[in-house]
Amino acid sequence: MQQRTTILKFIKTAMLVAFFGLASTYTSAQVKIDGVAVVIGKNIVLDSDIEKFKQEVEVRSEGKIKISDCEMLEELMQQKLLAHHAVIDSVTVSDEEISNRVERSVAFFTEQFGSVDKVIKAYGFNDLDDLKKELYSVQSENVLIEKEQLKITDKIDVTPEEVRLYYVGLKNAGELPEFSAEIELAQLVIKAKPTEEENQRIIDKLNEIKQQIEDGANFKMKAIINSDDPGVTSNGGRYEVTKESQFIKEFKEMAFSLDVGQVSKPFKSDFGYHLMQLHEIKGNMRIASHILMQPNVPESLLSETKAKAEEIANDIKSGKITFTEAVRKYSDDEETKNDDGLLMNPYTGENTWDLTRMDPALYARVAELQKGELTDVFFDENRSGEKMYKFIVMRDRTNTHTADLVNDYVKVQELALAKKKEEAITKWAKEKISDTYIKMSDEHRKCTFEKNWKKETGK
Repeated sequence: MQQRTTILKFIKTAMLVAFFGLASTYTSAQVKIDGVAVVIGKNIVLDSDIEKFKQEVEVRSEGKIKISDCEMLEELMQQKLLAHHAVIDSVTVSDEEISNRVERSVAFFTEQFGSVDKVIKAYGFNDLDDLKKELYSVQSENVLIEKEQLKITDKIDVTPEEVRLYYVGLKNAGELPEFSAEIELAQLVIKAKPTEEENQRIIDKLNEIKQQIEDGANFKMKAIINSDDPGVTSNGGRYEVTKESQFIKEFKEMAFSLDVGQVSKPFKSDFGYHLMQLHEIKGNMRIASHILMQPNVPESLLSETKAKAEEIANDIKSGKITFTEAVRKYSDDEETKNDDGLLMNPYTGENTWDLTRMDPALYARVAELQKGELTDVFFDENRSGEKMYKFIVMRDRTNTHTADLVNDYVKVQELALAKKKEEAITKWAKEKISDTYIKMSDEHRKCTFEKNWKKETGK
């Protein structure tokens, strides 16, 4: 059961990633030649699904979990069974929550590939609408599955005694998990801020361009010549904007405030200064172009910023000021300043970082630090183009170790709860299989399953 719970965790995180690996098999031509492994209600599992998800589990577990085709098929059948009964149980899924997930997915893969055009090209979609249509279908099923699981397990909890017995059971079986080294990090950031004169120069330049466009100049050509947006060469600064899009707040607000054909005044965001023209309104979508111009930061200002950061770091090391006091007094990073500089792990949403699953550049800076030690001051530039110097402190560190009931109680509790919930879902599935239409290919009927998917008598 412990391995099965772990497999399900990897399947859940692999669903969307594997979808892109399967994208080419979902064309009408491919579906005809891709074998259907099983039909559950109105849902199908393709032979290609089994292989793709199996590979994804093995990759994401770094080879620690090996799973057979039959085991993978059973896990996928359970997901399809959940989706099927979610519909029967009238589980409601709003268009808004699916659309939000689609937008987040597009943003994630765009970040991975560098641009949405590269995502579309890499996986053979016709355009962004085609990509979103497929994502909508995938995310619709994902939400149905999650809500049906929640319906089954919502009231399940574990008592401290159940946690203890779970831990003792693992210990007696020699199956206590190894918890990877975890750390807590905090940062202090000093930004190299452009002068007011430089900001005004950018505003004046954008006002000049605005007048030229209003006098008949082509916005796209002005964007290609002047914009600092890296996507301008491929899209001319033109974007489709909805209120759920992952664009910054200022960008969306301006797109929804303009009339068709209107050119905005220069407006500021964390990325710099923008000029925008609205081209078209399509229902809840606005099609607009923008020009982004970022103020220049001279080398002299960068040197001053670095010197300031190094002076603060030295004061902390010498005991003149604590790291927390320094963050509150000097840090320019609004996201972390009010939380004493604490860095959130973007992959988990938690404050802890698994030392074996970190960005290589960050790992290289912090791997050897002990609790309370600082990195050297280093240069950084965020995705909005802001230049800064920063240093990081190791707030806390726990090395790789075998699970301990006292020190790791919360983690053991989470594992015990996950096991209990999975047992409840397994029991539910065994009951639902009997009254669900299931058709399995002859090849896969040779598998031995934990549940009676083949509906054989006497089981």
